[in-house]
Formats: sequence, C-alpha cells, structure tokens
Amino acid sequence: MTNKFVTGVRSHGRAFFRARVNIALLVALPIVMIEGFGRAMGVVPDLPFMEVVPADQGRMLGALFSTAFITGLLGLFQIVSAQQADRRLVRTGFSPGMLLATRLATVAGFGLLVATVSFVVLYRSLSPNAPVIAFVSLALAGITYGLLGVLVGAVVPDELTGSLVLVFIADIDGFLGVGLKNTIAVKTLFPLHYPQTLFESAALDGAVAVENVVGGLVYGGVLVTLVVLVFRQTMRVEGLA
Repeated sequence: MTNKFVTGVRSHGRAFFRARVNIALLVALPIVMIEGFGRAMGVVPDLPFMEVVPADQGRMLGALFSTAFITGLLGLFQIVSAQQADRRLVRTGFSPGMLLATRLATVAGFGLLVATVSFVVLYRSLSPNAPVIAFVSLALAGITYGLLGVLVGAVVPDELTGSLVLVFIADIDGFLGVGLKNTIAVKTLFPLHYPQTLFESAALDGAVAVENVVGGLVYGGVLVTLVVLVFRQTMRVEGLA
C-alpha cells in the first residue's frame, strides 16, 4: 500500500514538472502578482477603512492570491485532466481511496512549493515579524485553494469551466481581502479569510490568533470531506467503487 501511494504521488509530480508551462507559472506568476499588486495599490492614498499601508497590503494580497490561485489551478487540473486515466487505474485494481489520497498529497506538496516561491519573492520587499507563521499561513492558503480546485474539478465538465469558477471565487476573495470592515461576516465564507487574517497578523504584528488557526483547519477539513464524498459519488456513478 505504501509503495502504491509513493508511486502515485511520484507519478503526479513528474507529470507536473514535465509541462514547462507549469514551471514558468510557478516562478513568474508570484513575481508578477506580488510586485504588480504592490505597485498598483502603492498609488492609492491612505483611506479610513484601510488598516495597512496600501503598497504593503498589495504585496501581501499578491502573495496570498498567487499562492492560492496557482495551487487551485493545479488542484483543478489534477482531477479534470486525469479523469479518464484515473478510471483506467481503478479498473486495473487501484483503490479509489488510494488514488484520491495520492492526488490530495500531490496538491498539498504543490501548495507548499508555491508558498515557498511566493514567500521568497515577498521577503525581498517585506520582512514579516513572525516569518514561520507567515509561511505556514501562505501554505494554508495554497492547500485550501488546492482542495477547492480538486472539488471544482470533480463536478465541472472541463478545465475552462473550472478555471472560470476558480477565477470568480478568487476575484471576490481578493476584493474582500482589501480590508473592508463591513464585509467581515461575508468574508468568513470565502477560502482566503482565515489564511489571510493569520498571514497579516503574523507579518505585521507577529501575533497568532488561535481562533483563526482553528477556523482555517476546520475550513480545510470541510473541504476534504466534500472532496471525498464527491469523488466517491463520481466513482459510484461510473460503477467503479
């Protein structure tokens, strides 16, 4: 069983690194988004509802958004582009549960990798007061969106539709993340709320709010549960479970 798990994760990882466009996105997108968001918000004057210097707010938002969005897309492509291959593997005796576990482990690994790149790029212009917690918050943002991508990939018919759904959710998430106080109740329903709150408190104040840690883990746990239920239902419909 361990050999199958390792083989599956290794196979998914190799498939990712064989596509050069994936590597280019992994390196280029965090640089473009962190610096782009920082420069764009740097021209915004300080406003009463914004608690952070606009340029720093923009760079932090860019780091979170790039980590989350890239990992979300990778999670989506892990499922949508591999559904036929997954069905063939299950028909040859590969356990659906083991197959899903390898997919989720690969997405988690991608989340850590993207968070590392984003953190290094951000660190050039903004040094977090609590760097370890800031990195963990970025990783949590990536893994949360990676799970969301897997969930979307399990229910949409193709990559284009899934990408549009992720873009829509991420756009609203990013808009709410600018610091609009009167939208706090709505923000808790979106994937970036808890990772972003953790990240900003760690980066700016060096503080960690336990309720946000718990909230982020519960949010991720709910996504994992939904992914498992939807994946099992998909396999049952195909007569493979």
